[in-house]
Amino acid sequence: MRIIAAVFVVSVFMAMIVGSALAVPVGKTIKFEGGGTGKVVFTGEMHADKGVTCNDCHPKIFQMKKGRAKITMGGILAGKFCGECHNGIKAFKPESHNCARCHNK
Repeated sequence: MRIIAAVFVVSVFMAMIVGSALAVPVGKTIKFEGGGTGKVVFTGEMHADKGVTCNDCHPKIFQMKKGRAKITMGGILAGKFCGECHNGIKAFKPESHNCARCHNK
C-alpha cells in the first residue's frame, strides 16, 4: 500500500513539474480584449513549441494572477510585457503591418 501511495505522490509531483515547464499549459489559452484591433489569444502551446517556459516570463515579466498587468500596445512597443521578447531580435516585433499575428477580429 505504501508503494502505491509513493508512486501516486511521485506521479503528481512529476505532473506538476512538467506542467510548470510550459508557458500556458498545452490546450489552454488566455484571451485579452484588444480594443479596436481585436482580441489577443495567448496560447501556451505556441510559445512552448518555441522553447519558452513559464519561468521565462513569470513572475519577472508577468505576475501569476490574471488581470494584474495592465498590458498596452504602448508598453509592449516600449519593451515591456510581451515586448521584452517581441523586440525584433528574440521574437518578431509588433508593427503596424502585422497586427493580425496577435490580434483577431
